[in-house]
Amino acid sequence: MARENNFYPLAEGLSTQDSFAVLGDAQKFQKHKHAWKVWRALKDFRCVVYPVAEGLSRIDGSKVYSNLVQLTDKVTVAVPCLLPERLKSLVPDAVSAGCSKIWFQEQTWTRELQQECDSAGIEVIRGCVLRHRLYPSKISLRYLSPCYWHGLRDVKVPMKRFSRY
Repeated sequence: MARENNFYPLAEGLSTQDSFAVLGDAQKFQKHKHAWKVWRALKDFRCVVYPVAEGLSRIDGSKVYSNLVQLTDKVTVAVPCLLPERLKSLVPDAVSAGCSKIWFQEQTWTRELQQECDSAGIEVIRGCVLRHRLYPSKISLRYLSPCYWHGLRDVKVPMKRFSRY
């Protein structure tokens, strides 16, 4: 089967052609919390995406990197899924890894991080990755997801063929 080469727009100039690093911790990946959902959604969008978490070596068959610096020249966008208190070295690590953009998820952005990004020349995007996901119509629980409601008017990315959904 041939690989599909369709690229779709995402939030504010991002597209599925970008490469992403999803930053979380071992618990957020192992317990299928927001970091795992974001990583899984980007994979289902056919993006190149790397999970980054300390204390974890593999998740669902993919290698997990312990920090962002290990991905130097591999990613263009960092996607933090941690609280701001745990993101002290985010901007310097993103600069050294070669990231040109940081896509802040809900509750991860602060004015201090915005100022650091502005002084480092990193573009800031705010909003949830899951807003761009198509929710199957046969699952009525989609109406309970805030990402479904917040993303009603956002561009949607179809899931890859043979996906779990």
